[in-house]
Amino acid sequence: MRHLSRTRALCAALVVVALAALGLAGTASAKLTGLYARFEQCPYANTEVKRCLYSVTESGEVVLGSSKVPITKPVVLQGGLGKFDEETGFTPFFGATNGVTLQKVAQPVPGGLAGILNCKEIKEPILRASCELVFENGATGLNSTLELARPANEIKVSQLHLSEEVGTALQMPVKVHLENPFLGSNCYVGSSSSPIIWQLTTGTTSPPAPNTPIKGFAGFAELFEEGRFVLNTGTKLVDNAWSAPGATGCGGFLVELLLDPVINAKIGSTTAGHNTAILNNTISLASAAAVRTNDAENP
Repeated sequence: MRHLSRTRALCAALVVVALAALGLAGTASAKLTGLYARFEQCPYANTEVKRCLYSVTESGEVVLGSSKVPITKPVVLQGGLGKFDEETGFTPFFGATNGVTLQKVAQPVPGGLAGILNCKEIKEPILRASCELVFENGATGLNSTLELARPANEIKVSQLHLSEEVGTALQMPVKVHLENPFLGSNCYVGSSSSPIIWQLTTGTTSPPAPNTPIKGFAGFAELFEEGRFVLNTGTKLVDNAWSAPGATGCGGFLVELLLDPVINAKIGSTTAGHNTAILNNTISLASAAAVRTNDAENP
């Protein structure tokens, strides 16, 4: 019996050690270092991915109708790029491994809710009273958050167009989330079915009137790691030829039928020629093979 007990105890100990080892194996992972650390969410393990992208929009502005929102907080776009397609001039895009391809960063709207909404213009008494209550409680801050409107693989990138300052360098389907307690959680300009399509260029735009052409800039490229890592600083991506649908979902179920028209009237026309996107970026690109090597060297 004593021998059997010792055997059972030994087996139990071995099981504990094995489970601990499995636990460590499950949580241990390689860590990217140096210049490559920023590509942690690049899907570089996928051999279809040829390059890793990490782009930070540091400043700029988005003009929607009569509303202008400065970009005061950095926004990251990250993921992987596939093989260059000579026919289209673009590369397939692969979303970030953690699902956060385009970070959702709330940008304060100058003037707050009062900048796009006048409670007195609301004809429905109960809704007007609710609006006034929000203002009386000081909850008048308004944020604008840019979000992807469709899957990440619908993003298009062209390094060739970016460097040559011609054509579309970055195409993205986006929507704008207007955030304030009075507007509810589903107040958007753009949607999955009706996205805003940005065709950003480092070249010169050709917008319809009343907008006039504006010029982007490819930036300054620096090579590191024997050319395996490229850092573009001072890149300016612009588009002022896009259109946008009206705001929808503001105030929640049924209320939106009354509130959406008021907000849209205040924003004004969002047809092509009335909107602008200017993104000032620092763009990091690296060979996916080099990122995989860095991963393997740092277990």
